[in-house]
Amino acid sequence: MKKIIIIGLTFISFQTVISQTFTRKDTLQGGLRAERTCYDVLRYDLNIKINIEEKSIVGYNDISFKVVSNTKKIQLDLFDNMQVDSIVYNTNKLNYKREFNAVFIDFPTNLTNGTEEKIRFYYSGKPIVAKNAPWDGGFVFAKDKQGKPWVAVACQGTGASLWYPVKDSQSDEPDNGATIKVAVPNGLMNVSNGRFIGSENLKNGYTRWDWEVKNPINTYDITVNIADFAHLHDNLDDLDLDYYVLKENEVKAKTHFEEAKLMLTCFQSKFGTYPFKEDGYKLAETPYLGMEHQSAVAYGNKYKKGYLGSDLSGTGIGLLFDYITIHESGHEWFGNSITSRDIADMWIHEGFTMYSEVVYLECQFGSEKAQKYMNGMKQNVQNNEPIIGPFGVNKEGSGDMYYKGALLLNTLRHVIKNEDLWWKLLLDYSNAFRHKIIDTATVINFFNTESGKDLTPIFNQYLRYTTIPELLLRINNNKLEYRWVSSEANFNMPININVNGKEIRIQPTLDWTTSNFNIKSLDEVEVLTNDFYVDVIKG
Repeated sequence: MKKIIIIGLTFISFQTVISQTFTRKDTLQGGLRAERTCYDVLRYDLNIKINIEEKSIVGYNDISFKVVSNTKKIQLDLFDNMQVDSIVYNTNKLNYKREFNAVFIDFPTNLTNGTEEKIRFYYSGKPIVAKNAPWDGGFVFAKDKQGKPWVAVACQGTGASLWYPVKDSQSDEPDNGATIKVAVPNGLMNVSNGRFIGSENLKNGYTRWDWEVKNPINTYDITVNIADFAHLHDNLDDLDLDYYVLKENEVKAKTHFEEAKLMLTCFQSKFGTYPFKEDGYKLAETPYLGMEHQSAVAYGNKYKKGYLGSDLSGTGIGLLFDYITIHESGHEWFGNSITSRDIADMWIHEGFTMYSEVVYLECQFGSEKAQKYMNGMKQNVQNNEPIIGPFGVNKEGSGDMYYKGALLLNTLRHVIKNEDLWWKLLLDYSNAFRHKIIDTATVINFFNTESGKDLTPIFNQYLRYTTIPELLLRINNNKLEYRWVSSEANFNMPININVNGKEIRIQPTLDWTTSNFNIKSLDEVEVLTNDFYVDVIKG
């Protein structure tokens, strides 16, 4: 697995959470019991055949792992609608027990700490079909304009085990990468993650397409894309760029995907070298909107600017770029390279990636447009559930992880109020945790240490509560007074205001502070809410 850096998980309830009941099935998928933590996945070697007409899969996954604590039993995962055909270890079939989507595998003798082992997991079945990918997990079986099959899968959140046997947890990734070998009907191509390493006509109406990933990879990122693709190749310096698109879209794709070079140039300057250079960068056209499949980003935005031709910010600025190309590629740094240990902390993926859209706009169009776009996103914040979800039950937090998460970062940028330091923080953060698995406490500790500021109360306020800070302003004896109202105890955050046109930084606390500013009306005071995501109450 990637190196895991965990400063400390907290299970304290910081907020009122909408009542939820979790089941044994949830904890089996989301939890880290001994049968999962006793081993570290080294590599997956997937070899399958996909029968498109039957919507079925048959094949096996070779799972190589290192034992990290003595055990006779491990947990793998495969959805219970899929068939376990057999599990083989040293030429012998192993006994196993299924419980919901978990598969508990018994070994005949104790596996010893430090040893490396491999099993072959044979399986078959009809994976679930998504009704609304990528928001629900499953396969999508569609057709192109020529009536040829066009097939893809999306499984983030639902779980990669919906279509192949795997240790289905973000806490472990194969250290040494994976091979994905997929046989599909002749006349079609399969595109998966990493580098194409060859194809073989199996003489049975199928051709197998082989791909290899050199880097660690999230299990939900491993993917298949099946169609009669056209292949476009390009380079950005020494980085290979490959685009697999429907043949009917080849001409428009060649022009449209030029934006990828601008994006990669920007992101490499701000977040560091593309994290998966050994595996190359790809866009694969999909029959659903998109997904951040590592080194094979799923693209389904129909070659439009914005989000399917609309602007999520309501400012018009969102129509300056292709949302899916920029957002899903931003995940290569935030989500694929830097990964949250539990999906409860998925803001680490989505908040930073949505902020990467702002970064791209700033690179291409300047800070004014970038800030306008960022502030336009406020209309999408619901503030109905905390951003951080419950741990150990495969449950994400609120969808506010996107917009509110990005607004938190924008607020921190202006709290720090040092542009050189801010860009250094983002670059150093990306490099420090490159190819690592982390948690929220790790993020907070990094930004506290490297900024020299205690930002913990700010992170807590935005991540763990449904409220945002309220700045109260009043006049007392012609003096401006101010204080914070927050859910986070000990909250404090500097903020900038304009008093009669002069920008001033104030340091409100939870208690009333009397300033030296003589004012007659609160109309003389403007709070810079474009820089700080707060509510202001005057009176």
